[in-house]
Amino acid sequence: MFDWDLLDILLPALAAGVLVLSTHVLLGRQVLKRGIIFIDLAIAQVAALGAIVAHMHPVLEDAPFSGIWMPALFALAGAGVIAWLSRRMADELEAMIGCLYVLAAVGAMLLLANDPHGAELLKQLMSGQILWVSWEQLYLPALVSAGVLALIMARPTVLDGAGFYLVFALVITLSVELVGVYLVFSTLILPALAVNKLSCAKALGWAYLVGLCGYLAGLLLSAMFDLPSGAMIVATLALSAMVFRLVSTRR
Repeated sequence: MFDWDLLDILLPALAAGVLVLSTHVLLGRQVLKRGIIFIDLAIAQVAALGAIVAHMHPVLEDAPFSGIWMPALFALAGAGVIAWLSRRMADELEAMIGCLYVLAAVGAMLLLANDPHGAELLKQLMSGQILWVSWEQLYLPALVSAGVLALIMARPTVLDGAGFYLVFALVITLSVELVGVYLVFSTLILPALAVNKLSCAKALGWAYLVGLCGYLAGLLLSAMFDLPSGAMIVATLALSAMVFRLVSTRR
């Protein structure tokens, strides 16, 4: 039976999911269009590496908002590297992005090898803690998401050039902090894949609906059965995308 007291936890978590979906569905479709599927994993992992560096460094750890601007700097640097590679190694870009992801992941493991709380921090960055997000944590992501959406609406071509990488890095940085690396990847790719074969004008709206259903179901199931929220939402996002893809392609 559902405990209505859980709404105090679920509502800010759902709001975080809606914020992530608001930008990631658009960016995910662009990722599929460009054929650089693993850029989200790579940039998210690089941003997580930045968060770990901030955590490990005694000066940076006490610096104001280091958990935000340090991952952002790393993500922007990673996006810059990928943008540079896209002009010089276009035919091998996906392989190079995969290498960047692996190097960032290994770097994170090495940095945390001797940290007694390293495993917990790594788990938090990978799987996220969306169920424990507070309303106060959503103010900055909400402002950034609104700014990004306004920019895309005013200048849709920003996603076609190198500006895509800058926007992508900024959005991913804040998303990793809210929901973790795995959920960032799933939110970008799964709704976009669900509608990838649709050419109608409503495809974007269907993608948002697929994502929203995945988040709602995942949050409810994780709260009711005391399951890890990030992993549960990834599973329900995948199920939502698969069901929609099967239904839409049979019409």
